Amino acid sequence: MKTHLILTAAAAALALSGCGDKKETPAETTTVAGSETAPAPAASPSQMLASSPIAANLAASPDHKSLAAAVTQAGLAETLSSAGPFTLFAPTDAAFVQVPPVTRDGWMRPAQKDVLAGVLKYHVVPGKLSAADLAAKIAEGSGKAVLKTADGQDLTATKSGDAILLTSASGNKATVMLADVGQSNGVVHVIDAVLVPKM
Repeated sequence: MKTHLILTAAAAALALSGCGDKKETPAETTTVAGSETAPAPAASPSQMLASSPIAANLAASPDHKSLAAAVTQAGLAETLSSAGPFTLFAPTDAAFVQVPPVTRDGWMRPAQKDVLAGVLKYHVVPGKLSAADLAAKIAEGSGKAVLKTADGQDLTATKSGDAILLTSASGNKATVMLADVGQSNGVVHVIDAVLVPKM
């Protein structure tokens, strides 16, 4: 009888814990690279809430642990929590793995804080640019759009089929895998490589 009461109380507690009246809606997303038959990208937009700022969403995303750690190490969490708006091209953890370990580890050293901040700011464009905005700029620019990043360097956007392709000032490329992940202070576009600015 005692066990039955404990189990009933536990079941009631679980049922009540799911009855909170505050609901967060996941951010809207648009898949850009690939077709309907392609496997889903590695990003987890369901962890990002449109009611939260970029820095908080990066910290909550299971696929952006490296980026979240880098943002904290570079001292940019406060900036990416401010009103913005910002457009962030967010490399996944898999993208960071592609960076040679000696380079990646070097960026995370306290003495390299400014270098790391420069790399991260290169992924940020002031203002909110949706995938449709980027596509329109590319069309207006006869096939390419030059975006001015937060670190003052140019980042080139072009189309590759239906996907948006980004080319850094140093020549490496990244593809937008998932676009239009809404944030309270802008928008995130998930990319498959870390963009490297001119150093």
